[in-house]
Amino acid sequence: MTNPAKGAVVSDARLFDEEHLANPYPLYQQLRDAGPVIWLEAYDLYMLPRYAETRQALSDWENYSSAGGVTMNDDMNQKLKGGLLCSDPPRHDALRKVIERPVTPKALSQLRSRVSDEAKSLVTRLCDQGSFDAATELAQHLPVTIVSDLVGLPEQGRERMLEWAPANFDCFGPENAKRTQEAMPIVGEMVEYAFTQCVPGKLKKDGWAQMIWDAAHRGEVSLEDAPFMMNDYMGPSLDTTIFATTWIVWLFSQHPEQWQKLKDNPALIASAINEAVRLESPIQNFSRYVANDVEIGGVTLPAGSRVIVSYGSANRDERKWGDPTKFNILREDSNDHLGFGLGEHNCVGQNLARLEIRALLTELLQRVNRFELIETKPFINNVLHGLASCRVQIH
Repeated sequence: MTNPAKGAVVSDARLFDEEHLANPYPLYQQLRDAGPVIWLEAYDLYMLPRYAETRQALSDWENYSSAGGVTMNDDMNQKLKGGLLCSDPPRHDALRKVIERPVTPKALSQLRSRVSDEAKSLVTRLCDQGSFDAATELAQHLPVTIVSDLVGLPEQGRERMLEWAPANFDCFGPENAKRTQEAMPIVGEMVEYAFTQCVPGKLKKDGWAQMIWDAAHRGEVSLEDAPFMMNDYMGPSLDTTIFATTWIVWLFSQHPEQWQKLKDNPALIASAINEAVRLESPIQNFSRYVANDVEIGGVTLPAGSRVIVSYGSANRDERKWGDPTKFNILREDSNDHLGFGLGEHNCVGQNLARLEIRALLTELLQRVNRFELIETKPFINNVLHGLASCRVQIH
């Protein structure tokens, strides 16, 4: 047990117990009310529950280092050391340049018609059914079909990706959290797949994964880096987009007046996506390694400590947002949300996620007057926040 820094509020909150993972917001409110810097004694971790301090940490990679790991346990940080998530400039810049090449706005412009056509076909079929599961039938389709095809992974083993990806995020939790330990063997399967199957000769020749190897052979990154970089396409490209899409449908089912506003003005789609990601952030918490003694929120965090940056809590901070729990697609500052990260480590795939969600919303707007929620089932994960099922009737 480490002694907390002077001024940090000591809390016995067990953030990673299942009841709080299913609905973290009441606990977040308690922690925000308690202070800007919290010491979670159950995990020996600091936490920044408010918007201003979270934004400050995300904007300062030199003091709040990703190279020291972004997960909440040493084992996983060691496994990911030097990868895109767990690196700082200049190494991070070199890796990111390769990873983001196919997902820049310019590159994605060539995919727009393909994504739109697939979205139209899917939404037409689902609406003809009269009801559907927004989590499985709607939200999973584009990431699992189009995106997986674009990444170009081998077919054998690809069916496990929907299990590997959330297990990967479960492993980001504290070492003494039950889910963290249970997920480690599953992630081991994904690592083996990356090293044995995601290799030249087994990858689609013009796929994004092969592009990593091509870049390595050109010397842009090392050959040793290439297998580790596969994780950047296998995990984040799936669940974050799937959960964001599902939450949007759920939110509109709860707020039909907002859906009508969007139908009246489809130009608000970008704002609607931002507001949904703010209110129900698919990634709730990452962490940073404190590289130097640094003052934040009136507390000096000691070098060598670890701090949780809480996107999910910060995005509902009443110090930043007026009426923060309200879903309002007209909110003028919704683009200030931290749901896609910020600074050096803002989400590489956010443009792709926006493209997919926009295509689905565009088609739904033409066919749906309102969503009626039938039933939901939460998805429990140390880091991800989503719904395993969200069945809706359409009218």
